[in-house]
Amino acid sequence: MSTTPSLDSLALATLIERATEEFTHATRVLRETGTLSATNTLQAYQRVPGADAVIALGAPSPWADSQRVQADVVAYDGTVLRGEARAAAHGPRYADVFREAPGVDVVIHVHGPYLGAWASAHRPLPIRYAPAQRFTRAREIPIYIDRRPGEPRFILDTIQRDANIPAILEANGGATFWGQRILEVAKYILILEEGAKFQALAEPLGGSQEFGPGTIEQQWKITGLA
Repeated sequence: MSTTPSLDSLALATLIERATEEFTHATRVLRETGTLSATNTLQAYQRVPGADAVIALGAPSPWADSQRVQADVVAYDGTVLRGEARAAAHGPRYADVFREAPGVDVVIHVHGPYLGAWASAHRPLPIRYAPAQRFTRAREIPIYIDRRPGEPRFILDTIQRDANIPAILEANGGATFWGQRILEVAKYILILEEGAKFQALAEPLGGSQEFGPGTIEQQWKITGLA
């Protein structure tokens, strides 16, 4: 049964340290590669094993005096268990995902220029960029438009429909990804943003086309998905 984590536990302290290091690394890479929007909209939520709580991390605003990443521990009900509550404001946002999807340990919400463009167009993103296909069996990133049921419900319905789907686009906003570790998820954010860019640039040229024969199998062999 899940419990409130012991804030003095070595395991929790180690998890916070690792999550903070990974998120700091991810923020730097995504910012330097132009994957992040100018507002640095990037939040990550790391499950605390055995507890109804997450470690909430947020990229500092470009206007912030300190660019240090803040890590807060927040319960699913929004109670701040540790930290200054700066990053914890949206802590309960994905609580239902963590409750109902035991295979999800990390959720990351991000605004990227080209993922955001597809989201603003209310268009799902077909995966037609070979490196982006290399790491998933999903062929399309769905678009979340009707916000009345809530984003967590849409994510859970998406996972139930196809457990291979690694992300959704948030209409008129950004995108939300999920997985096991912050860096693992962040690496796919970088690749999918790149794919969204290339596919957007292909639109005036007739649009990105489906893969040629053998391409998907070739990509999956690289990563062992074949």
